[in-house]
Amino acid sequence: MTTSMDTEQNSVRNKLLKALRPDDYELLRPSMQIVKLNVHEVIEQPHVPIGRVIFFETGLASVIGHLSSGKSIEVGLTGREGMSGSAIVLGSTEATHRTLVQVGGYGIAVPSSAIVDAMRVSDTLRDVFLTYIHTLLTQTASTVVANGLSKLDKRLARWLLMIHDRIDGATVAMTHEFLALVLGVRRPGVTVALHILEGKGLIRASRGQITIINRQGLELEAGGSYGQAESEYNRLMTDILARQVS
Repeated sequence: MTTSMDTEQNSVRNKLLKALRPDDYELLRPSMQIVKLNVHEVIEQPHVPIGRVIFFETGLASVIGHLSSGKSIEVGLTGREGMSGSAIVLGSTEATHRTLVQVGGYGIAVPSSAIVDAMRVSDTLRDVFLTYIHTLLTQTASTVVANGLSKLDKRLARWLLMIHDRIDGATVAMTHEFLALVLGVRRPGVTVALHILEGKGLIRASRGQITIINRQGLELEAGGSYGQAESEYNRLMTDILARQVS
């Protein structure tokens, strides 16, 4: 589904698009389409050509890794700070993992061919996209460390903070089943972890919804597993914007 929302650079909410030089942005603008993103919509499939890259305006998506046994876990999270289609930026044409919409919203879709052409024309545009891929890899590394070293309630606290960074407000619609998928655990484990955070007064969980009521407490609960990737993103994007001005 497409809409006729404005694609002027000063109107978009996506941080990557806002960080582009105006002339770089104009390389992409003729190919832009605003698209609605529905919950659980699959954006990318493993070993399937990526037809378009999506810059998230609202909503967010999970990159889900799979084992041959069928088990799954979230390995990446993208919202209005980023884009889908990292394989395209790195010179490939197919995704390795499945990417699906976790929170519905809208995005700006650009054909993959237009992204490739623009990167060939503009080194500065390519550098912005490669910088984002670096931050995405940093996020994935932080996820690996958290999954390997942190208890489930601390992993859940980190994940909720990452969600909070990417949505408007403090409430997100989320089922226990989907939480089990992204955290790679069984549903009873999710229930226990939610009860722990709720018992500490950090969140309020109701059927299908989670509300963050103490963000500072969640950051303490995450035990250092949250913040490194976020700081790296902020540092690098600040550097990019400074270079645009100079």
